[in-house]
Amino acid sequence: MTPSSVHDIRNLALLGQAGAGKTTLLEALLVASGGIGAAGSIERGDTVSDFDPAEKAMGHSLNTGLAHLEWAGRWINLLDTPGTPDFLGRALLALPAVETAVIVIDAQIGVESMTRRLMEAAAGKCRMIVVNRIDASGADAAGAMAAIEAAFGRECLPINLPAPDASRVIDCFFAPEYEAETAFSSVTAAHEAIVDQVVELDPALMARYLEQGENLDPDQLHDAFEQALREGHLVPVCFVSARSGAGVAELLEVFARLMPDPTEGNPPRFVKGEGATARPVEVSADPKGHVVAHVFQIQNDLYRGKLALFRIHQGTLEAGAQLYVGNARKPIKVAHLLRIQGRQQIEIPRGVTGDICALARVDEVHRDAVLHDSHDEDHHHLLPPAYPQPFHGLALIPKKHGDEQKLSDALARLLDEDPCLEVSFDPQARQTIVRGLGELHLRMVLEQLASRWNLELDTATPAIPYRETIAASAEARYRHKKQSGGAGQFGEVALRVEALPLGSGVHITDEVKGGAIPVQFMPAVEKGVRQAVAEGCLAGFPLQDIKVVVTDGKHHPVDSNEISFVTAARHALQAAVRAARPVLLEPVLEVRVVAEERHFGEISAEFASRRGRLSGTDSHAPGRISLTALVPMAEMEGFEARLKSICAGQSECTLKPHSYEPAPGDVEQRLASDFARHRAGEQ
Repeated sequence: MTPSSVHDIRNLALLGQAGAGKTTLLEALLVASGGIGAAGSIERGDTVSDFDPAEKAMGHSLNTGLAHLEWAGRWINLLDTPGTPDFLGRALLALPAVETAVIVIDAQIGVESMTRRLMEAAAGKCRMIVVNRIDASGADAAGAMAAIEAAFGRECLPINLPAPDASRVIDCFFAPEYEAETAFSSVTAAHEAIVDQVVELDPALMARYLEQGENLDPDQLHDAFEQALREGHLVPVCFVSARSGAGVAELLEVFARLMPDPTEGNPPRFVKGEGATARPVEVSADPKGHVVAHVFQIQNDLYRGKLALFRIHQGTLEAGAQLYVGNARKPIKVAHLLRIQGRQQIEIPRGVTGDICALARVDEVHRDAVLHDSHDEDHHHLLPPAYPQPFHGLALIPKKHGDEQKLSDALARLLDEDPCLEVSFDPQARQTIVRGLGELHLRMVLEQLASRWNLELDTATPAIPYRETIAASAEARYRHKKQSGGAGQFGEVALRVEALPLGSGVHITDEVKGGAIPVQFMPAVEKGVRQAVAEGCLAGFPLQDIKVVVTDGKHHPVDSNEISFVTAARHALQAAVRAARPVLLEPVLEVRVVAEERHFGEISAEFASRRGRLSGTDSHAPGRISLTALVPMAEMEGFEARLKSICAGQSECTLKPHSYEPAPGDVEQRLASDFARHRAGEQ
């Protein structure tokens, strides 16, 4: 079946810390709605959304899985996301496809570090919180609610409450059971709090509610309720036990009746144009408009090919239609339009506005592509979530000669699947470097390369990307002259180097007068300078933050050629840099840690032991503190494991590049000696 109207669709992403029970909750929702006959289990490895062999082996979601169900005449698309911090990027992929972010919390544990990160990441969406496992041993629904309010504010209000024995939940909104006994608070207090919060946004409703004393039914509150969700003025909280089924039907009722349809949520953030010139553009949930869809996830299967999951934001897409991918001039044909239910692919005749569908075996489609059926939507882009930057790295070395291209192709596919994976090539170390969000993230990359592409790899710690600069000005002149019979080689270059402020880059200026170096050879001079800049002088690392002024030179009418001036310029720059007090620079990261206040001393000491400088502290939430430090990248090895040990896993850590700073003398001396020995060995 396909939904017939945009107003019947609800799109929700299940987000939360690993172990909070998102996948089990999805199974319970599917069973309650009749989508499946019996719930699968993580232990048996037969759940709808976790079908990948690696997911079954780990017992955790590693990719975002899609399923759908029907309830009360509504079509509900649910995205089950990973909850491990190393796979945060794959969880955030779901946000552009949904109106509502459903944050799942374990009633035994309460608010965890990943919960905070996901609530913050979903701030532009309508949000609700589901407290799961209310019947588990040691569960504390009242404590969980108090922790939610402390972490996320008083706008988090329960829309139902668990019974004292957690055998069921009591409705506090649709048809409140005012006399029912609850585990904490009261139905009356919960109902009044929700209504008070909603009517604040509508003066007319407020007047009727306060002045006339009218009781307002849910239908009267609907528009104001949706506005409160959009503005973050209300975050409803529901209680449930996915294991026993308590509260599952009530949760489905909340999804169907209270969560926004695609016309009611915050509009998608489309822009038209590139870079700084891009401007916001409206894409409305109009079934009769041009088709505009966004590819939010790519899955690559060796046997079934590429699968692209996309959300239709505007228009109606018919099977057999033609679409443009991004700015491409040649269209693709939608030969098979698919609906996804976990691993199952179901062919459908059309996709309506607001629906989530898929295309298979279309190589031109890539993650974040905008699909459209008119050139009016060329250069449209959907602004992505703010993905965390990957810094944990591994150097990959194929064991088999000739596997380099195979490795490159495999990594390209993984890059299309994962927004928090980075691949680069270090020309100095001649290494392929892959970077991710943590050790687990990189381990899973290695396992996928082995299982899906049969690649055997050695790994190494990536070389630190040191740089070189100078601390003074200096001049040098170099003549390259070679004669071996017939036309020879001749080129002479004089230049000056000057230090620039950190972050300035490399600037090359021509001050040659009187044609001492003919204009046709100046590109060769610049080429030689840039070769020397890339090779470095002190320890073999690229130069930065220098100004190179070419001042003079000589040429020969017969023997001068491009190679002569490339060689002369390269040697001249090397000589000038050696005379200008070269300095080794090391990369410094800005490291931000959020943890419980009681760990402040240990974390500060850990920073200090790694040559870090504490640059700021801030109160993040009651009982939690944010510490920011500047730490050399070379000192960050093992920091993640040490932080987990200090904070028992209850911490957040984000890293981003900050600057380059002079390296300690012992580090500079060691690397310079290594470089000198390497260069001597090549001669």
